[in-house]
Amino acid sequence: MGRGELTDAVWERIAPLLPGVDGRGRPWRDHRQVINGVLWRLRTGAPWRDLPERYGPWQTVYERFARWEADGTWARLLEEVRVRDDSVGAVEWAVSVDSTISRAHQHAAGARKKGAAAGDELEDPARASAGQALGRSRGGLTTKVHLACDGRGLPLAVVVTSGNVNDSTVFDAVMDEVRVPRAGAGRPRRRPDAVIADKAYSSRAIRQTLRRRGIRAVIPERADQKANRLRRGKAGGRPPAFDREAYKARNVVERCFGRLKQFRAIATRFDKLAARYKAGVHLAALILWLREPTQDPLSDTA
Repeated sequence: MGRGELTDAVWERIAPLLPGVDGRGRPWRDHRQVINGVLWRLRTGAPWRDLPERYGPWQTVYERFARWEADGTWARLLEEVRVRDDSVGAVEWAVSVDSTISRAHQHAAGARKKGAAAGDELEDPARASAGQALGRSRGGLTTKVHLACDGRGLPLAVVVTSGNVNDSTVFDAVMDEVRVPRAGAGRPRRRPDAVIADKAYSSRAIRQTLRRRGIRAVIPERADQKANRLRRGKAGGRPPAFDREAYKARNVVERCFGRLKQFRAIATRFDKLAARYKAGVHLAALILWLREPTQDPLSDTA
């Protein structure tokens, strides 16, 4: 087992969740070998063609990564791990929300607007023409990752946009992504106990949305909003409730970004397609969840 590859314990957890052989066509190349190849590329940020031979043909590894992005396998694996942790009460539902910008490499630009490349059957022309979450700023092309994570700093929701998108405009989309199905009967859990966010999310619309859903907002008031409220006197209303002690936990989302960006293909975007880049974020998030020890109250081992 090489550095950064799946351990035996992690493999035992995800192996039953992977697609099996249906008896038609050629058999799959070993899933563990292929996933280790994807992780190597995600960790190093190297081109797919530079994949070491021990992981098999680079075309096979890339096509498996792309196919499982297209059919939702990576997102489904992440969901299954969340369900397992939530079923034993390990998920902490004080959710922190924030975003981070990743610089896009020059190879990330130039996705086709029409049609697919010859031999690339996994390319979706409609998706390719829909915009690839690249924004231009003085620093060049950037992509922004919006994240909601639980109290342990593990990702619950991932939304990818261009780097010049305002955080508050994506808040509803991030909250819609917070969804953990129940292990048994019942609707998926979508409502955190509290949402912790910085001043970029301090708006009346966001506070009203959280209040309507019965979620406690832990968001500081911006200085200009406070000054405007005081200037209006009684018409300005009361200041929004703010729990300073609970706000100290907001740094877990910053630590989560730091852990995700240890994968160099997340810290710098090399993928032309936004869906492929997001799939890489899902896989990196899956590794974070699998690395986290979970104490099952029905057993004596973590």
